[in-house]
Amino acid sequence: MKLVPLGDRVVLKQLVAEETTKSGIVIPGQSKEKPQQAEVLAVGPGGCVDGKEVKMNISVGQTVIYSKYSGTTVEIDEEEYIIVKQDDILAVVE
Repeated sequence: MKLVPLGDRVVLKQLVAEETTKSGIVIPGQSKEKPQQAEVLAVGPGGCVDGKEVKMNISVGQTVIYSKYSGTTVEIDEEEYIIVKQDDILAVVE
């Protein structure tokens, strides 16, 4: 199944969190925070959203940092995806 975002929405696949810190400390599964970095899998067409012209500045394949409490999490074919508005993306990792 393929997700096709509408309007100014972007489909993200969250990157896997590291289980040990740089100093070698192992972080238990319950204590781990989900990372806020994700890979862009699909980008909506933009267009006119709420009466304003929206140009999409994100492209498929980029790694981005998104707002912590934003988006909607969906599970399709046992894979978890996050759908966010372009405004919820804070930065592109280069």
